[in-house]
Amino acid sequence: MTEDTEEKFDSLKEKVDDLIKVCSEMRLKNQILKASENNWQAERKQLLEKNKEAKSKLESILIRLKAMNNS
Repeated sequence: MTEDTEEKFDSLKEKVDDLIKVCSEMRLKNQILKASENNWQAERKQLLEKNKEAKSKLESILIRLKAMNNS
């Protein structure tokens, strides 16, 4: 190989290595983001359930208050 070809090959090899490194980093970040998303979804589900329970309790209190006013 000529010196010019060898330099181009080395440059290409370096770029490919950099791409592999970036790909690995992105894969790791993606896994972290997916885990974070799963945590947020679980927390959202819990909050929605608590909200539903609070709404139900409030409706029950309002019904009892109305019944007391009608008595």
